[in-house]
Amino acid sequence: MDTPEYNRFVDPEKMEAMIPDQGPKEMISTDFQEIKQLARQGYWARNYTLRGKVYQRLIEDIPCRTVTPDASVYSDIVGKLVGKHSSTNFPLPEFVDDSMVPTYCLNPQGEEAVRKILLCIANQFPDISFCPTLPAIVAILLHYSIDEAECFEKTCHILACNDPNKRFIDQSFLAFESSCMTFGDLVNKYCQAAHRMVVELSEDVLQVYCDWHRWLFGDLPFHYFARVFDVFLVEGYKVLYRVALAILKFYYKVKGGQPLASDNVKQDIRMFVRDIEKSVSPEKLLDKSFAIRLFSRKEIQLLHLANETALKQKGITVHNKRQFVHLAVHAENFQSEIVTVKEMRDIWSWLPERFALCQPLLIFSTTQHGYSLARLYYHCEGHEPTLLLLKTTTKEVCGAYLSTDWRDRNKFGGKLSFFGTGECFVFRLKPKVQRYVWVVIKHPELAKSSASEPTTSGLQLSHTASTDPSKRLSPFLAARHFSLPSKAESMFMAGSNDCIIIGGGGGQALYIDGDLNRGHTGHCETFNNEPLCSENFLISSLEVWGFWNADIQE
Repeated sequence: MDTPEYNRFVDPEKMEAMIPDQGPKEMISTDFQEIKQLARQGYWARNYTLRGKVYQRLIEDIPCRTVTPDASVYSDIVGKLVGKHSSTNFPLPEFVDDSMVPTYCLNPQGEEAVRKILLCIANQFPDISFCPTLPAIVAILLHYSIDEAECFEKTCHILACNDPNKRFIDQSFLAFESSCMTFGDLVNKYCQAAHRMVVELSEDVLQVYCDWHRWLFGDLPFHYFARVFDVFLVEGYKVLYRVALAILKFYYKVKGGQPLASDNVKQDIRMFVRDIEKSVSPEKLLDKSFAIRLFSRKEIQLLHLANETALKQKGITVHNKRQFVHLAVHAENFQSEIVTVKEMRDIWSWLPERFALCQPLLIFSTTQHGYSLARLYYHCEGHEPTLLLLKTTTKEVCGAYLSTDWRDRNKFGGKLSFFGTGECFVFRLKPKVQRYVWVVIKHPELAKSSASEPTTSGLQLSHTASTDPSKRLSPFLAARHFSLPSKAESMFMAGSNDCIIIGGGGGQALYIDGDLNRGHTGHCETFNNEPLCSENFLISSLEVWGFWNADIQE
């Protein structure tokens, strides 16, 4: 391997077969959009030296804090910090998960260097409380650094990024867990078949999705991870969501319907990722990743912030170490006349992760409160979101997840008007289970994310005054963020003294009269749904559930 400046920490026998020093030797462009396409195409992937040069340039271009530790700082502190330990037993910082320290074809000197660099980073970044992905980043940068000090400087530059629109590394358990919940939300929307399989095979889907960083920063073979890292340095964090979603899609395609290779789906996905070469090439993995039409970066930021807020309400702060966050309906006190515990758990698996943290709380039922829409409003106002369930006299069961407080209906002066967000969905449970989400999620070509709205740090501010900081941000998937062809694609929920309507445009997904006695269902443009039960039905019972914020277990 003709790369003397970069191969000091690498086992050449392992690397020769993976990244031959071939292909172009210089970059052909300085334009960001062109570099973005070159990264996706793997332009520098076959030339070890060129990749090192590109990494150097990309990292130097990351905007970061004025005072950022550099190579000279490393030279000053490394002897003092590692001198206390034997060379064969450098400890890992507390913020590192010991099971996520990949070797990535490094020789023993390189493996030792990773631990030394991590110790020095811990010394210079005392605010990092949880960062299990950092060893993989140090390990890959060590490939493309002439010495430990240069690798330390590059890593510090990434950690010190201060561009609010270009996030790179989670540095607290709060940020890490929020990203896991955000990934779960994206799986729920973009990988519905794989999500159903995970729900069937796991009691707690969040514990499966909390491994998504591990799939990328540890389980992926080095030459796959290097291709992902190429694009990550150019485009930022959103790339990681794309690749992890693609991995899950391929896992379902290869494994769906087959018995698990291990005793649980969490381990089975990790085994699949480690052996991904048997199923998918790096090129196909990235092609699939960029074929997924994700929400805009702004929408994902809003979702991440909403998940952070939910965790803060659970008592998690930036200083917390790892905790157990449970997403499941507890069976002990659950009672419903419409659904079983298992059926409620299935519904729970469809919810946004920040609300799946909660336990169901029955706030209205026709059995307890009578068949009165006025009473339903009285008991539901102040609760956001809510889950509506109904059973017909012919024992069909359907319902809706409603993202917005019912008292918002009062903002329109008594006029029946639609409100809510794109997180609303409708579903049926009996006789056949089927969920219908906002049509824009399945068909993003219907709408373009609006880029003209005023922002603060890239985030749209709400026009509604509120003393609650968590509600100052515009909600995730608010219709005003999108350029929709008509209002028919955003008719989520409406209510008056005479009726409730869920889903509109060409029909209504669910209409319920003021006596909570009769209703009808049909196709609507907002959810592009089939009828949820018999088109005209009589209601046997109706329940509305809120969300109780149970404590997180230590």
